Amino acid sequence: MAVPGFVEFDPAGICSCGGCVQERRALRHARAVRDGGHPGARGTRRALVLVATAGTVLSSGVSTAGQAVALGGWAGTGQAGGPGRASALPAAPPGPGLLRALRTGPPVPPPAAASEETPQGPVSGLYGGAGSARGVVAAAAVRPLTRAQIIERAQRWVAARVPYNMNRYWSDGYRQDCSGFISMAWNLGRNQWTGSLAQFGIRIPKSELRPGDMLLFHNAANPGAGSHVTLFGGWTDSSRTRYIAYEQTRPHAVKRPTPYAYWRNSGRYVAFRYRGLADGGNSDGGTGGDTSVFPGAGLFGPGADNAYVTRLGRMLVARGGGGFYASGPGPRWSEADRRATEAFQRAQGWRGAEADGIPGPSTWSYLVNGVGRDIGEAAGGVAVFPGTGYFRPGQSNGYVTGLGKQLVRKGFGKYYTSGPGPRWTEADRRNVEAFQRAQGWTGPDADGYPGPETWRRLFR
Repeated sequence: MAVPGFVEFDPAGICSCGGCVQERRALRHARAVRDGGHPGARGTRRALVLVATAGTVLSSGVSTAGQAVALGGWAGTGQAGGPGRASALPAAPPGPGLLRALRTGPPVPPPAAASEETPQGPVSGLYGGAGSARGVVAAAAVRPLTRAQIIERAQRWVAARVPYNMNRYWSDGYRQDCSGFISMAWNLGRNQWTGSLAQFGIRIPKSELRPGDMLLFHNAANPGAGSHVTLFGGWTDSSRTRYIAYEQTRPHAVKRPTPYAYWRNSGRYVAFRYRGLADGGNSDGGTGGDTSVFPGAGLFGPGADNAYVTRLGRMLVARGGGGFYASGPGPRWSEADRRATEAFQRAQGWRGAEADGIPGPSTWSYLVNGVGRDIGEAAGGVAVFPGTGYFRPGQSNGYVTGLGKQLVRKGFGKYYTSGPGPRWTEADRRNVEAFQRAQGWTGPDADGYPGPETWRRLFR
């Protein structure tokens, strides 16, 4: 009878079948590619073999007549929601191990030797290159990482929109699939798969999930049917029903709000904490957390709700950003947080992406350590003009408050019946107009809306 088999071989190389035992022997004695050895002898990937023949029995490298179809050297797993794909490899001499055991089938090629020479030079264990199949890397040998570093590494792939591909490797040497993504974020020395990632983590309950942890679904019965893994980036709401997921998925790496634990197979995901975590198991900026270390950009922005947002807001208020908050600060990210952060960044002279309103390591360090300039302050004590957009009907921000207070100090506050405050009013406009006319300006130069020169003279 036909015996279909769909097997993804664990790259750890612990299979005890005759073919794999032979392969491990060959690996111990094979020469490196640079010394003239065959590239297939030290390849990092196993072939995905689909055998469907009548009367075929695979046992200790023995096979009866039949057909063997080799599908591309697939070291990753299927993407969430469906099996992975693999394409047929071009004809080439067979490699060692199980592939050599298929003596009656067509020649099965080794994985392509694309791996060792890269723009960054030979890297053992990455790029699919030599050395990455030499046994299991002990979990005790993990490299120390903070949660902030894990999130920062993941964000690099998201920012670069790294394309999803189970057979290719990014410039840092990690395979461009979901398990390669976690291998990269956790800075593992080689590309793992969903069947081996758990050894690098400590299983934890949902209640202990923190940014940098892993949510893993490994379908042991059929790895290609839905196996997937994501990186936890923080809860988006207090109900803990959605979280920010960093993941490698089609068409490219993303960071997105995701229902817990995932869109499909939700009940089968398991949470793990990285074994090499350097900043404590539960450090997330909550009670007792170390907020002096930047927690990662993933904890800030629309949907974020955590203690780090509260901490950020309080530091911004202390540096002159109180006018941006009508209430709070609090744990839920708001437009007030973004605008206050942007104001602080601009006070340091940063522009463009460096002043996008989302804190990065430099912004956090300046705030935590009390360095740099306060909001509205520049070198020499002259306030920085933030731009005309802050002074228009409907605007409410700290710059309006600062403007009003300075107008009062200069003797141009007679139109205020209360305040001044953060919301732009007609009283603000008329006081600015009075100041501008006192400079001898008329027409558009005295329209009541501050520009760079009005600002400079007002604050000098």
